[in-house]
Amino acid sequence: MTYDVNDFDSLDVVNNDRDHVWHHLAQHKPFEKTGPMVIVKGEGMRVWDSKGNEYLDAVSGAVWTVNVGYGRTEIADAVRDQLVEMNYFAQTAGNVPAAKFSKKLIDKMPGMNRVYFSNSGSEANEKAFKIVRQIAHKKYGGKKTKILYRDRDYHGTTIATLSASGQYERRNQYGPFVPDFVEVPHCCEYRAQEDADKSAYGVWAANQIEKVILAEGADTIGALCLEPITAGGGVIEAPAGYWPRVQEICKQYDILLHIDEVVCGLGRTGTWFGYQHYGVKPDIVTMAKGVASGYAAISCTVTTEAVFEMFKEDEDPRMGYFRDISTFGGCTAGPAAALVNMEIIENEKLLENATHQGEYLRGRLSDLMSKHPLIGEVRGKGLLVGIELVKDRATKEPVEEETVMAIAGHCMANGVIIGRTNRSFKAFNNTICLAPALISTKEDMDQLVAALDDAIADVTSKM
Repeated sequence: MTYDVNDFDSLDVVNNDRDHVWHHLAQHKPFEKTGPMVIVKGEGMRVWDSKGNEYLDAVSGAVWTVNVGYGRTEIADAVRDQLVEMNYFAQTAGNVPAAKFSKKLIDKMPGMNRVYFSNSGSEANEKAFKIVRQIAHKKYGGKKTKILYRDRDYHGTTIATLSASGQYERRNQYGPFVPDFVEVPHCCEYRAQEDADKSAYGVWAANQIEKVILAEGADTIGALCLEPITAGGGVIEAPAGYWPRVQEICKQYDILLHIDEVVCGLGRTGTWFGYQHYGVKPDIVTMAKGVASGYAAISCTVTTEAVFEMFKEDEDPRMGYFRDISTFGGCTAGPAAALVNMEIIENEKLLENATHQGEYLRGRLSDLMSKHPLIGEVRGKGLLVGIELVKDRATKEPVEEETVMAIAGHCMANGVIIGRTNRSFKAFNNTICLAPALISTKEDMDQLVAALDDAIADVTSKM
């Protein structure tokens, strides 16, 4: 497909954007001369900008969201029809698409049973934190308010979710933070801690969580919040032994296990949810991005029935229920889009495709390691892939962030959009992050690998 830039009044839009829109994650000073990039169309795996340039999108909308690809008229039609029928009523009452989607979602999540709607991953995690805090007051006399989070994990942009962020530069300049959020060590085997047991690193890394629990006092800790696979922190999968030990620790110390599936959920890793690879039985699961593939705003905080039942106790009928509301959790567009999104994933067998294409992509990228010493490790699961770049494979010294930026810029100039760890850490902003849509083909993967091959070669030649 080609896009005719003459169909679009690009000058007015670019000027209006430059003059009035405050973009995410952007230093705006360069826009004064060049103007911002404006994306005007998407179809399948590709998007077009206001100048008519075509790009293969290898990060699903730049932030791991458009899981089923662009231009899905069946989702847009479902949203339109639902909004005409009934667009909004606060979730103090029910609505048809929310009820239908909740049942379909829960059918994919054995052991989970209740869905709380809001509109972003940050908000979904905030709801989870509030649930944990309220349980601490209802059941434990105000104790067990602390929430553990992991170094390198990320849970959102609000002050509370940044308080639970293991990414230093994401937090920088936004303190002071909310008390009672406590960090536990990361589980990145490639960057294993100096004193780690390398022969059983997964169990060792999980045991470091127990050490923090004992130091803080188990009677003060209400929940442990983890990504199933660390996404924006470098695409880090926990080693063997980690998750069974984490589950044991949570049960032993009566700590709720909260899995943040905002990136991994809805097929990204080749299963409906990332935690399902590891036999984990969470108490709380949060999700957003791929729930409706970006066709409408929606997030979910999902709990077991046991967690939900704690808010039905009537010893305090005025204050004992979950006294929370999310305004746009009552918008019907989100669940209407999410229903069709799930049907597409099922009907087109996109979980299987994510698995097969992910294996193919990682294989192709591993082949590049023989050509490019800059590649230290290729890792990931399904269509969530990380490429960690180093100056020296023996020492694993990370490349500077500017090197990764240059590679991303080269790919962009050649029609491929990739992601990267972006001003997240003091030293480890050195991972290329890939999350193509679940509809990816081998031809798409080949185009992506070719662009990366050329970019790494060009940037290396100038180092």
